[in-house]
Amino acid sequence: MQHETLVIGSTAILGELLNEVFSDVPASADVVVVPTAAAFTGAPAAAMSIVESIAGLEVRVEALMVTDRASSAEPYFVERIATADVVVLSDGSPLHARAVWRDSPVGEALRSVTQLVAVGAVASALGDVMIDPRGGAPTTGLGYRLGVVLTSPASDEQLARTRTLLGSDATLVVVGPWGAVVGGDGSWRVVRPDGVVITRGMDASTL
Repeated sequence: MQHETLVIGSTAILGELLNEVFSDVPASADVVVVPTAAAFTGAPAAAMSIVESIAGLEVRVEALMVTDRASSAEPYFVERIATADVVVLSDGSPLHARAVWRDSPVGEALRSVTQLVAVGAVASALGDVMIDPRGGAPTTGLGYRLGVVLTSPASDEQLARTRTLLGSDATLVVVGPWGAVVGGDGSWRVVRPDGVVITRGMDASTL
């Protein structure tokens, strides 16, 4: 079964792009929100922001407070993620998300989601390579989605460091607040080019 992952820069464009990208989302779709990455900044508020952004769609939404290692083993959360039509991951810390999801039942459920949305910085944790937001160095990601290295905007100096450390073998995709890309199993395309910058090494590239 093919996995489709929509990576967006902010919740501001979620409602607009959800049905556009996931064309087979049924009416009254079951949407689950997982605000793990926002645990330190306010998971309930992050979940509510996502719920409000899709309030105009005819979908059912439930937020799951998967915020730490203990909750990442909660059977109800695992079942809801596994059976939802769409799962949305809130913006926040990719480092915390990686720590909570790695080798956990919730993490394995997320790996198998067929229609996944990642908002903002959390998307970086999904790849084989994750970009550490504290300094821009590549580190080990969760390996849930392959083909590109995802990150959010940073200073020119930090992004230059990231590109140098990655080298020319990896495709780095920076997704700004109004940008969006979507990937299947290894192949990706740009669906909203505003603020999307793609490079291999220091050179501009394409998907």
